[in-house]
Order: sequence, then structure tokens, then C-alpha cells
Amino acid sequence: MPVVVVVGAQWGDEAKGKVVDCLAQDADMVVRYGGGSNAGHTVRFDGREFKLHLVPSGIFRPQVVNIIASGVVVDPQVLMEEIRSLQAQGVTVDNLLVSASAHVVMPYHRLLDALEEKQRGSAQIGTTCRGIGPAYADKAARKGIRMADLRQPERFAAVLRRALEEKSRLLERVYEVQCPSFEDIWREYEEYLPVLRPLIADTDPLVYTAVQKGQRVVFEGAQGTLLDLDHGTYPYVTSSHPVAGGACVGTGIGPTHIDAVIGVAKAYTTRVGAGAFPTEQPNETGNYLRERGREYGTTTGRPRRCGWLDAVVLRYAAQVNSLTAFAMTLLDVLSGLDTVQICRAYRLPDGQVTEQFPSDSAVLEQCEPVYEQLPGWKEEIADATSWDDLPENAHRYVQKVEELTGVPVAMVSVGPQRHQTFWRHGVYAERPVRTLQLLAQRQSQAE
Repeated sequence: MPVVVVVGAQWGDEAKGKVVDCLAQDADMVVRYGGGSNAGHTVRFDGREFKLHLVPSGIFRPQVVNIIASGVVVDPQVLMEEIRSLQAQGVTVDNLLVSASAHVVMPYHRLLDALEEKQRGSAQIGTTCRGIGPAYADKAARKGIRMADLRQPERFAAVLRRALEEKSRLLERVYEVQCPSFEDIWREYEEYLPVLRPLIADTDPLVYTAVQKGQRVVFEGAQGTLLDLDHGTYPYVTSSHPVAGGACVGTGIGPTHIDAVIGVAKAYTTRVGAGAFPTEQPNETGNYLRERGREYGTTTGRPRRCGWLDAVVLRYAAQVNSLTAFAMTLLDVLSGLDTVQICRAYRLPDGQVTEQFPSDSAVLEQCEPVYEQLPGWKEEIADATSWDDLPENAHRYVQKVEELTGVPVAMVSVGPQRHQTFWRHGVYAERPVRTLQLLAQRQSQAE
């Protein structure tokens, strides 16, 4: 069984939660390695829908240990809401642990996030105002509060008072806004701590031991490759590292322990918030994709910008993540179109055509997509249970993606429910983890 990393191959919202839930069927451990409650993972099965922001998507498999690792910034308020919601729906959280090294999103982080975004005016980046950026800023500045601090009341009180001394000066003198008081935060956290303290653990050794023993471990990413702080479309990015390398940093596992990396990509492209989007379709095609794909944010409810699939983006994702395979989701959304298009390259302002993704967002803003048009299909495919059930034009579409990216599409999803998923490659295609193992071996042999 390989150690598998699941990453978003676009701008997030690719249905990673569904893919992780599917992989968790064969897993011993699922580890969320980065991001915060600005991420939204939706899992649907048995006619039920669950929306997660911090809890790993393996939580619905009672035999799986679920870990929120040190690379995540944890908002206790959101985590408590999720725990209560899951328990109310009959889902146990006895298999959930939170890293003692994970940093805490405090109420003043959320306030600062909203104030800073407002101050940007017309240059707003589209933050969810969940306090993620300010929490990571405090982490980098070595003045954050960690989950370990919550285990001892005296220690938590001391670090909270110290943090509030600085934040109150900033909020009241610069923004002229009242800072949350020590007493208000303390009363709020007194309610959370009896539930959260038993979940806090030194998780890095647990993950390492699982890997060393050959157990089946899935690392769950949040957001997407193009939102990575270093490798994304800066400044319209998140504050963490959603790429596969972030799994190592966020969990304490070295890169040689990773056997396979699966990039989750929609059959088209979406983006939330501001920033360049070469294949965006602000027209009837975009509306068609949005409504059929239910493209509204899990976290914010905002309508997503929609456009054609961008193979330049997918090649870039394959490069920075060393992708073993793609999982293509929402293929069913394309049903009913006479033709479908895939961006295979960009045309630069000087007329040159490039297949490379530009590192400068200002250049990306000026790129025009060079499309390859393929015939669409009218058949609804939501009931497909295997590759053979898909119409020939859907086959051609998926195969064209493989041709343009050089990466196999191992999984295809044709609807939001757990059962609307099938795996293509390998003799054991019905077992997703074994499929990825075969793909990893194939890639190693090719190299």
C-alpha cells in the first residue's frame, strides 16, 4: 500500500473530499496536512451530505485514524461546530486527533482578516475572512498560539494575555476597532476545551510509525496548486502550501516516504475570488457549467467563476506536484454540450505561443487561451459505473487530457455521490489504493 498524497490540481474546489473519502475505504490513516477552515470538503453518500472544513474526509470510515496535522491552522470554534454536527448525524469522532503543534486561529485573527481585506479596496484578493492569513503570519513571526498551549489553563492564559497586548494596540490604534477582551475569549474557550483537550496529541510520531509499519496512509490537501503561497498565482493565493511538498512540511514525513500523488481536477475549470483566469467563460457556457456543477462555495456560498479545462494549468500541477495520476471529477457536467474545448497553450501579447504556465500573474492576465475543440456528448452519464459505460466522445475527452498532460487519468467521477466513481487503470481498478500502487510502480519503472 502506498502513502498517497491527494492535491488539488487547479484553483481548489476540485472535489478532493470525495476522492479522499473513496481512498479512505482502503486506508488506515487520513491526515489533513495544511490550510484552515477556509477550505471546504463535501462528502455525499446514502442520500446524505456532509460539509467539512477542518475534519479530514476519512472521518466517515470508523476504522480510519483521522489526524489534523501540524501544518493546519485550527479554529476551535469551527472545529467544535463540525464535531457537534457530525455527532448529531451519528458520525463518531473517537477516531479524530489534532496535532499539538498546530497553530490556533483566534477571534482577533478573523477580525484582522476582514479589516485588512477591506483596507485593500479595489485590490481585494477575495479572502474568506476566516483569519487564516493572520494566523499563518503569527506562526511565521513566532508569536502564535498552538494547540499544545490549550492543554494547560495557566499556560493558555499567559500566551493569550501576551498576544492580546499586541493585537489590542494594532486594532485600536490603527483600525480604531475594539479588540476582543481576554474575558470574552476565555469564556468562549472554556466551553471548547473539555472537548478539544482529549483530541490533542503529538501526531508526528503517530504518522511516522504508521508509515514505517507499512500502514495505508492518505495525506489530504486543501485548496489547490494554483493557490499555493509560493507556486500559485500570487498575490491571489492562500497562506499555506497546498502542493504535495506541503504534505511533508505539514506532517513531518520526508519525501521518500511518498509513493503516489494524485491530482484532483474538474473536467472544466473554476476559480473563486479575484485573479487571472485565462479560460473563464463569463457567458452562457459559464452559467451552464455553474448551474450543472452546483458551483457555489462550500465555505462562503459565493458563485464560482467557470470556464473550459486548462491543460496548461494541469501540466504545471503535474510538474510541481510530481503527479502520479489525475482524478477527473464532475465529468457529467459536460453532458449536453455540442462541443467541448480544452486549452492546450497560451498566446502571449507578442504573438508567441507557449505551453508553459507563467510564474508572473501579470503575464498570465495577458495570456489568451489556444483551444482544441472536441465533439461533445448528449448522453447523461451519472449512472455510469465503469469506463465502458461512457460514450465514445467522453472517452476521447479524457484521453485528450492524458495526451496533453502526459499523466494518466486513473479515476473518473460522474456525480456527487460516493458510488458515482470508478477507477480505470490497473488490474485491480475497483480498489483505488491498489490502482495507485500500480501507477506508482509503473512511473518508477519508466524513470
